Amino acid sequence: MKVFEEIERKDHEQVVFFSDKKVGLRAIIAIHNTSLGPALGGTRMWTYASDDEALHDVLRLSRGMTYKAAVAGLNLGGGKAVIIGDSHKDKTEALFRTYGRFIDGLGGRYITAEDVGTTERDMEWVRMETKYVTGTSRALGGSGDPSPVTAYGIYVGIKACAHEAFGNDSLRGKKVAIQGAGKVGTFLGGHLVKEGAKVYITDIYEDKAKSAAKKLKATYVKPNKLHELPVDIHAPCALGGSLNDETIPKLRCKIIAGGANNQLLDEKKHIAQLVERGILWAPDFAINAGGLINVANELEGYREERALKRAEGIYDTLKQIFAISKHEKITTAQAANRLAEDRIAKISRIKQLYTGRSEFRGRLGELSPKSR
Repeated sequence: MKVFEEIERKDHEQVVFFSDKKVGLRAIIAIHNTSLGPALGGTRMWTYASDDEALHDVLRLSRGMTYKAAVAGLNLGGGKAVIIGDSHKDKTEALFRTYGRFIDGLGGRYITAEDVGTTERDMEWVRMETKYVTGTSRALGGSGDPSPVTAYGIYVGIKACAHEAFGNDSLRGKKVAIQGAGKVGTFLGGHLVKEGAKVYITDIYEDKAKSAAKKLKATYVKPNKLHELPVDIHAPCALGGSLNDETIPKLRCKIIAGGANNQLLDEKKHIAQLVERGILWAPDFAINAGGLINVANELEGYREERALKRAEGIYDTLKQIFAISKHEKITTAQAANRLAEDRIAKISRIKQLYTGRSEFRGRLGELSPKSR
């Protein structure tokens, strides 16, 4: 991979590689854009097939966080991190504390949180070395697991999609296929079942999916059968790239709305295929913003009620995206991007105004105009 070309392709500000052989740490942090504020995004731990694959993933994910924060109305930028390793075998206190020291060295430009393959406990180890971490346990003053708020935001987002596609937002009697039986998928299933939806669920880990199905009183489906199920709503809640040349032709749904990041393997190509098939797609970074909203609230002094109330705003955000899409005759992907980019541009202009005040810049001891 031509590293600098990849970094420049989507206008990333900074990409940092960390390595400490003694503790087995190999990590990449990508800071995409800090126009609205410090970059906040989770740390993913995954067994990538190659370093190139890890870099590609962190670049895509960090850009998505910029847009997610922007459409959610947060004063935060976009960043993401990946640790290359097996989350089931390679975790140690030394690894995460070393990682925390590397984060601290960025001086607050990047704030981390948990993500796929990391947990509250991992973030508590990181917190021993830096204050630039969210998603720690309630006992330590943090917000805890963001999955419930993420799932709630997706649930209200699905209701907004139902209103757009079916004329009302009731989910009673609707058939919903959930891809991914992790925390988000399971919490989402709980909301859907409670409203009276018929839920189908799968996961690459069969035991996990069957356990979730039993808990929810849902129906277990094999992973290779989920896309072809005749349902109203397909909810991708696992890893990205699940909407592609192979899966899209199989879909038998009216709506795609779920928690996974980067659902479209090729945004331009695959949104066009969904439009051609008459399937409404809820842009992932808009509908799954509940987790970011949750940890962002931690920075202000966490209150769960406030986080859930702000997550309800996802309903109106999606309605706005659908309205732009129809009015401008563009895809929902383009409409969501435009909404995010417009906010970034407007707020960036405000932050460029000279305030007439100066401040010392941390450890550099350098005087500079306070433009941020």
